[in-house]
Amino acid sequence: MDTADILTEPMPIKRGGGRPVALLALVALADFLIFGRALGINLFLFALAVCVGILFSARKRPQFPMAAFLLGFLVLASAPLVEMPSLTGLALCFGALMWVALVSARLMPRRLTALPLVFFRFALVIPLRLGESIRKYLATPAKRFSFAVVRQGAGLWIMPVILAAIFVSLFAAANPLIEIALRSIDFAVLLQFLDLWRIGFWMMIAVVVWAMLRPRLKRRAARSQAGRSFMIVPTRNAPLGHASLLRSLVLFNAIFAVQTLLDLVYLWGGADLPEHMSHAEYAHRGAYPLIATALLAAGFVLVAMRRGGPGDHSALIRGLVHAWIGQNVLLCLSSMLRLGLYVEVYSLTELRVAAGLWMGIVAIGLVLILLRILFNRSNAWLITANLASLLMILYISSFIDFPAFIARFNIAHSQEISQEGPPLDLDYLSSLGPSVIPALDRYLQMLPDHLIDKKSEAVTVRYDLSRNFQIRRRDWRNWTFRSARLESYLLSPAAIAR
Repeated sequence: MDTADILTEPMPIKRGGGRPVALLALVALADFLIFGRALGINLFLFALAVCVGILFSARKRPQFPMAAFLLGFLVLASAPLVEMPSLTGLALCFGALMWVALVSARLMPRRLTALPLVFFRFALVIPLRLGESIRKYLATPAKRFSFAVVRQGAGLWIMPVILAAIFVSLFAAANPLIEIALRSIDFAVLLQFLDLWRIGFWMMIAVVVWAMLRPRLKRRAARSQAGRSFMIVPTRNAPLGHASLLRSLVLFNAIFAVQTLLDLVYLWGGADLPEHMSHAEYAHRGAYPLIATALLAAGFVLVAMRRGGPGDHSALIRGLVHAWIGQNVLLCLSSMLRLGLYVEVYSLTELRVAAGLWMGIVAIGLVLILLRILFNRSNAWLITANLASLLMILYISSFIDFPAFIARFNIAHSQEISQEGPPLDLDYLSSLGPSVIPALDRYLQMLPDHLIDKKSEAVTVRYDLSRNFQIRRRDWRNWTFRSARLESYLLSPAAIAR
């Protein structure tokens, strides 16, 4: 019989069939780089590996210039993880991976303003993609799950495994090198891979990585004509109509004018407050509620200036909205000044730095709302512009060593150094971590000699921080640029002399 008669035709190779292999490789790499390790450059390296996996697993691989651009973009977005791992850096890196996955799958929208909605639809399906793919795989007739098939497959392995074990035992009896190699196998090392936490880590990585390798978007709900017919269009006297908005804006501007006038007199003008109230107390009580007020006002403005609403047909309403936005921007600036006055009395903390940043973000958002109204832009443009400004601020902030900045600020404005501020809180500085060591060294250098107790306490804090930093777990996987800078500083002659 001719062998050509019994050979089947070659099966077509399905594109993207290497994705399961890429998934297993990336899960194994995550186990090697991340599990049980301190976070550092390992996160950056794993992000690069995922990006490479996305590019090679795409149904239509991008050309080299596009692939290089996507990889370079991922490197730029993930650079904060090299400086120091943080939630902000992780969020930026994850967003960049989502962007690379969407571009590789050709799911990017044509309009930039539609990008936030596409990201949101992608994020909604990430936890479901792996389970959905497994369900579809098992639902196909050729691969439908069956215990009979599993039992038959396992039975086919019984004889080969038994014979292989016999051959190995015979070889071990005949060859002392094989015997020594078998005895050196540490089964405890193999059993550690059955740890539940480790298996859970594998599953989490697999869920996220598979969604990146096979990106999909959540289906959009169909807009039926019947649904449109029931839309409520506010009339002139309705709660969101012309008359109601006009009265609301007049009343709101009057109320905000009172607050603005008080801030101009007491905060910006420095007038004397009533008895038993300091400027610090006045500032502290108003900083955070005013931010909530500005956010609420921004939401009202979006409703008032919606497309086709009363604001489009009334110059008076548009003028009142512009005035109200201006007062809200001034309110944010006053909140920043309040925070600055409070910091002068009670020193700087991480929460107060975060509050200042969010006040600036809210002020930018209000300005963007004003630009949206002036240039007649859509709400999609407004959301995109706000997200862009937020990402830019977070990206820049992720490179800043805020503990070191806080330590330098508090030391420079402390009572011991400047003779004006609050006493330096060394307990709080010690909680910020080893980044404060250079600032502590400068504090010890500038501290007057008669403050012996304070100097002794600072030396103790400095020694504990340095010792804890030096005895940390050292591994190339947890290397960061910030820790490398600090280690170089501690080995410098100036630091050793202290």
